[in-house]
Amino acid sequence: MMKNIAKKIYLTLIFLLLYAPIATLIVLSFNNTKTRSKWGGFTGKWYLSLFHNQDIMNALYTTLIIALLSALIATVLGTAAAIGMQAMKSKIRTFLLGITNIPMLNADIVTGISLMLLFIAWRFTLGFSTILLAHITFNIPYVILSVLPKLKQTNKNIYEAALDLGASPVYAFYKVVFPDILPGVFSGFLLAFTMSLDDFVITHFTKGPGIDTLSTKIYSEVRKGIKPEMYALSTILFLTVLLLLILVNFTPDTQKEDKKKSRKITHIHKISSLIFKKAVPALMVIVITAGGIFYHSRNQMSTQNQVIVYNWGEYLDPDAVSMFEKETGIDVVYEEYETNEIMYPKVQSGAIAYDVVCPSDYMVQRMIENDLLAEINYNNIPNLEYIGDIYMEQSKQFDPENKYSIPYLWGTVGILYNKSMVDEPVDSWGILWDEKYEDNILMQDSVRDAFGVALKYLGYSLNSTDLDELEAAKKLLIAQKPLVQAYVIDQVRDKMIGNEAALGVIYSGEALYCQMENPDLEYVIPKEGSNLWIDSWVIPENARHKENAEKFINFLCRPDIAKMNFDYITYSIPNTAGRELIEDESVRNSTIAFPDPSQLTNCETFQFLGDENDTLYNQLWREVKSQ
Repeated sequence: MMKNIAKKIYLTLIFLLLYAPIATLIVLSFNNTKTRSKWGGFTGKWYLSLFHNQDIMNALYTTLIIALLSALIATVLGTAAAIGMQAMKSKIRTFLLGITNIPMLNADIVTGISLMLLFIAWRFTLGFSTILLAHITFNIPYVILSVLPKLKQTNKNIYEAALDLGASPVYAFYKVVFPDILPGVFSGFLLAFTMSLDDFVITHFTKGPGIDTLSTKIYSEVRKGIKPEMYALSTILFLTVLLLLILVNFTPDTQKEDKKKSRKITHIHKISSLIFKKAVPALMVIVITAGGIFYHSRNQMSTQNQVIVYNWGEYLDPDAVSMFEKETGIDVVYEEYETNEIMYPKVQSGAIAYDVVCPSDYMVQRMIENDLLAEINYNNIPNLEYIGDIYMEQSKQFDPENKYSIPYLWGTVGILYNKSMVDEPVDSWGILWDEKYEDNILMQDSVRDAFGVALKYLGYSLNSTDLDELEAAKKLLIAQKPLVQAYVIDQVRDKMIGNEAALGVIYSGEALYCQMENPDLEYVIPKEGSNLWIDSWVIPENARHKENAEKFINFLCRPDIAKMNFDYITYSIPNTAGRELIEDESVRNSTIAFPDPSQLTNCETFQFLGDENDTLYNQLWREVKSQ
């Protein structure tokens, strides 16, 4: 009795661990508020928002069409390869099979990087075709592995007998061999289709701008903070899989019926078999293919009349992009990144010819020194007159002659704290090392920002290259690690709004937005000083649409567009005319968005410290993260 009870308890716990997270996700998908910490009532609006999100729907159909095409092509090639290998001598077959298995045994990241480098070397433009080729490449071994066992089970004598009776080799194959290996071929197709649907790493390295599969889209969205639409999408995926499992398990088993009724299949079973085994798969193929072609063709862009933009996540009002496309007829291919350190190697590699990029101050300097930027023709930027002289002057710290960059947004880095959770004055970075806030501190997951905090707290320059000072900063960050809830980037916003942390290192623009959403939040620039940053538009040296890039930059320098972006992003704009258009006086004069010069006394702008020091910073940051 006790043994049975223990079994039931154990089984219940297992199911609870497996399905409680999924149940939570489903509940949150119907929550009428964006925060995870409170219930705001029942709603289905996130599902409507999901289906109206063209980017996600495009990613869904791209995923399906790539999975279908790669599985079909890999099945044909893999089956042909398996037939050829089966006809070879044992030693050669074993050798080739070992080589074939390498992609399956290899780490995905190695395969992804290798394929990316190969495509770059062959001057392939990263995009839909490179993803498809990559998926075909890693799917073929799975098909071979599925088909070979079936080939070994076939009787060669029957095939030879068919040839002796006058059948052509092709006819004999399709009539004799293919029916025997069909289960293996079908298994290989399903396995390839599943592997393609599930892939993220290889797709991430071989995709280009303007194209995403569902996995890469979800990743990019989650990096910016989990949105309710992601809960809705995950719920739909789970329910779809559940429905398919139910259909498969409840499909009439004609073989059992054959035994029971002496191979007399009823009319109902024939119809059921037709529906589940032929009609449904055929309908899925038609819908996937038609939908994929429709969405893909609708988003095909002219290679001449476009501009490829590489920008920070959530850093430009989508309506502004739509306005630009409508006014100019130029299509915008838009891709996002999370940090300067992620952006730089992609631009440097030249794998993708971006037309417009938005790096931070020190990264602009680095790109200039490494000859990665083209000079901007200011004759094509008449709206530059609306950018304040003070910001152009400040830009000379990293672009001495103002040849390569135009200020876009600026701000500071400081501490955002929750007044209901912090009951003491906050004016120093030191509070981030206070043990009473253990597991309630959010730090930026960025090497320069993290070290900048530690260096300023120690009284050093955030551009320090002194090894002793950097070692001291490293030790300070390591000592802080037990107190840190998470190292985040954009997620700090959602966590602070949802009262999930007491203190967070944050950019001023994010702080202003958070304060609007949660009145208990307050922002401060610590007395030791901080980072005063400027993000600027630049044009890479290998840009293919330079004039379109300059039109895009000029458009964003318009006062009304600058104001539109401020309303959307809440980051400080250097556009003085745009600032005057801000209706809310309290926002227009906010000390968070537009701090008084006295608050910036000890602030510095990041500078590029050279490749050697950059490597040193990254090494020290890895040591911090690995502790």
